[in-house]
Amino acid sequence: MKIFVVEPRSAGGMIHYAYQLCQAMSAEGADVTLITGQDYELEKYPHNFTINRFLKLWPLSDPRLTRPPRNKLESILRKIFWTGRRGIRAVRLLIQLVRQTNYLVHARPDVVQFGEVEFPFEGFFLQYMKWRGLKLAQVCHEFESRETQGIMAHLADRMKVIVYESFDILFLHGASNLEKFNSLYPMIPRERLREIVHGNEQIFPQPPDIEAQSTALQEKYGLDDTNRLVLFFGTLTPSKGIPELIKAFGEVYAQNQSARLLIAGMPTKYMDMNTLSRQVDELRLQKVVIFDSRYLAMEEIAPLMHRADVVVLPYLSSSQSGAIQVAYSSGRPVVATNVGAFPDVVDEGLSGFLVPPGAPQELGDAIVKIINDKERAAEMGRYAKRLSETKFAWPPIARNILEVYASQIKET
Repeated sequence: MKIFVVEPRSAGGMIHYAYQLCQAMSAEGADVTLITGQDYELEKYPHNFTINRFLKLWPLSDPRLTRPPRNKLESILRKIFWTGRRGIRAVRLLIQLVRQTNYLVHARPDVVQFGEVEFPFEGFFLQYMKWRGLKLAQVCHEFESRETQGIMAHLADRMKVIVYESFDILFLHGASNLEKFNSLYPMIPRERLREIVHGNEQIFPQPPDIEAQSTALQEKYGLDDTNRLVLFFGTLTPSKGIPELIKAFGEVYAQNQSARLLIAGMPTKYMDMNTLSRQVDELRLQKVVIFDSRYLAMEEIAPLMHRADVVVLPYLSSSQSGAIQVAYSSGRPVVATNVGAFPDVVDEGLSGFLVPPGAPQELGDAIVKIINDKERAAEMGRYAKRLSETKFAWPPIARNILEVYASQIKET
């Protein structure tokens, strides 16, 4: 079976997911090709599948976002810059979509599998490929607008029906996401929807000197061996509830003076880092809340997780998150909000705790339960690691997907 997997984002969680799924499908006997961007982050990793790095796009992360605007003028100039850049990128994206479509139509794999499709107009390219006889599938990581709200965001979500109508099969992470998608897009035939679990994140290299690297991290962040580290890890967006986490941490610190909060990840253009800094100042947490606002390299993740005592996901809304799987793969418990498919992933009281979204008091209480009980935290971490290696292992996920594709090909 010849499968082409399209993932334009050549760095970050989406390409990590695509890489691991391609490895697993190839190990099950499929002929897999990954189509991605030229600055492919995992180029030096082992591959049992083919890589095609011909998409000429742009980096996922923008280092200029790590420094908040110094004044209102700079903020206005940034918005003007972003508007102009968006127009240039739109033209560039159209050119790459034409190239990609022509390539796929002429290559004629048995199945073309897509990850997230960001813009409704991409549906026209998908419809053309479908008309040309290609079997199209999607692993649908996200199907609702998170960072933009209002009528325009709602309209964009509605317009995406042209995207979803193009796919013969849509895989969604967890039963709750499948049902939510079905309620939002009832015009998509229910038989096209399939449930899969989110695979683990054992992709990050585990260095032999991880203890030494974790010690170096302590020096970098101003920590010592007595500190209990609460970690937020991932892209910084408004939907992830970071202000609620900072507020909750005020209560955590009041109950445990050894606690420290590290917020590590690249902010998006929707994130106002000045507002977060002011909140930290107002709560007098400047010495115990640490920001590392950048895209962290692959080799930094394992030592960071090794040093953390708990990973927190205070999301206001979400469908699923790879950050939970990163924590589990590293043997770390989590505190997450009861949104999306998180209840399908977090075993309450065993691998972590679930709390309501937008509830700082409950969030803080759950964090304290973990950092104040080292033995319990260690056992929860071991349980999370076992989940990573069993429930969220990639081979059964790949077999499930390939069985669906085989049945689709057989029908035609």
